Amino acid sequence: MLTITFVTDGLQLAVRREHNDSQSVTDLFRRLYLELGPNTFPDLFPVLLADNGSEFSDPKSIEFDANGNRRTWLFYCNASAPYQKGSCEVRHEMIRRIIPKGVDITPYSQEQINTMMSHINSYRRKTLGNKSPYEMFAFQYGEDILKKFGLRKIPPDEIILSPKLFN
Repeated sequence: MLTITFVTDGLQLAVRREHNDSQSVTDLFRRLYLELGPNTFPDLFPVLLADNGSEFSDPKSIEFDANGNRRTWLFYCNASAPYQKGSCEVRHEMIRRIIPKGVDITPYSQEQINTMMSHINSYRRKTLGNKSPYEMFAFQYGEDILKKFGLRKIPPDEIILSPKLFN
């Protein structure tokens, strides 16, 4: 699973991948570029900060479209410096509330992962003025983009942040 965190509003996406390789990441950003369009994509993804995993070993395929037009800039964290993308790591803890570390994600569909991320992104946070990442992102970019990401707003009294979500 690949996660993408929007730092300013706290929204996080999670995408199930069949293989943990650079082609799967390239395909993901190519698909997002096509779905969002050449005007919206750079607004959402002006810069990508990645770890040094092999899945990010083809930066040119992520940074440029098929015509050689720049879509984004890719930068890497220093090795053994997870604090450089701390907000992402904190949000991974919320995923681990629902799917504990070590649990095989193979049985989960992208739709189930989107449901999980909808619950996580609908959870209100003090750091966001008691708003949810979903609300913050929707205010800034609109709900149509959230729908393209497969996310929906979960009412506060229906949010489940435990393995019971998939029972």
